[in-house]
Amino acid sequence: MDFTLSEEQEMLRKTARDFLEEKCPKTLVRDMESDEKGYPPALWKEMAGLGWMGLAFPESFGGSGMSFLDLAVLLEETGRACLPGPFLSSVVLGGLTILDAGNERQKQEYLPVIASGEKVFTLALTEAAAGYDAGAINVTATADGSDYLIDGTKLFVPDANVADYLLCIARTGQPTDTDEGLTVFIVDAGSPGISHSLLNTISGDKLCEVTFDRVKVSAENILGEPGQGWDIVQRTIQRAAVAKCCELVGVMQGALELTLDYAKERRQFDRPIGSFQVIQHFCVDMATDVDTTKFGTYQAAWALSEGLPCAKEVSVAKAWAGEAYDRVVTLAHQIHGAIGCTIDHDLQFYTKRGKAAQLSFGGGDFHREIVAQCMGL
Repeated sequence: MDFTLSEEQEMLRKTARDFLEEKCPKTLVRDMESDEKGYPPALWKEMAGLGWMGLAFPESFGGSGMSFLDLAVLLEETGRACLPGPFLSSVVLGGLTILDAGNERQKQEYLPVIASGEKVFTLALTEAAAGYDAGAINVTATADGSDYLIDGTKLFVPDANVADYLLCIARTGQPTDTDEGLTVFIVDAGSPGISHSLLNTISGDKLCEVTFDRVKVSAENILGEPGQGWDIVQRTIQRAAVAKCCELVGVMQGALELTLDYAKERRQFDRPIGSFQVIQHFCVDMATDVDTTKFGTYQAAWALSEGLPCAKEVSVAKAWAGEAYDRVVTLAHQIHGAIGCTIDHDLQFYTKRGKAAQLSFGGGDFHREIVAQCMGL
């Protein structure tokens, strides 16, 4: 088995790392935590100019024609840089979902404006139950002639404060706890009846509560078939879970690099603390978790790129990544000591961003249940 990146992927990684180290220092990340938008439009425009938003879209829709596996390389670098903004929301939750399930008109209308960075998309999925199963969906969409009226509240909607469009999952059938009767709508975020409010989050990322009050949406804006939306949602959750694993790999790598530098520079008893066996073993344990998470993540990303059934691989990667992150940042804080627990130190960015990614699109218990089902249990 060859786990090395292709020449094109290695160039993408290097370009992304060099760009983000220059354009996205931790001072910018810190500033964006309290910024109303959560990202600088100038940086967003430069990223679009590099072709990042359309990386995994076909050239016919304004993209670069690369794969989800290629996008995984880029997502890892955004995690390492703690990149603020709606990149994952717009590209993975919005763009790839439309590419996967949209008709030709929808693809022609929406994918080019996502690829150019002109429009921002996101996914309005979770509700008060905070679950990723069909029974957690209670927002309704009632037929009104050739339109639908959406009512209800979505929670933890990423980047809804800057989104131009929302992919909203709503019940168009009878309220039940099954996956039947769920439909995905492409909703203009500026439609009458939509309101949002920002939620306080641990990492400063922009999660919103979004309320729909008889929001009118044309039947032409249904993604896929009416009442058959849960299959679309499940594929979106799989892609999003792997995307978060990629971010976690970058987060853990960033924390490891920061810790190695500190262990080499910090001196106690007239020698670097990295010369002590216990610190060395801590760093080795961190590196082991980074590498094993990376291997599992890229296996799942490859399977998604190839269109293979991979529910088990995705859930193994996500369950493992979340717990490996816990171990890595815990050791990073132990090695840094008190300085690593201050808000002025950069380690806190990796701790907070990793915790947010760990919980997004299913935690360890959720994904263990999926793996158990795949094993016939």
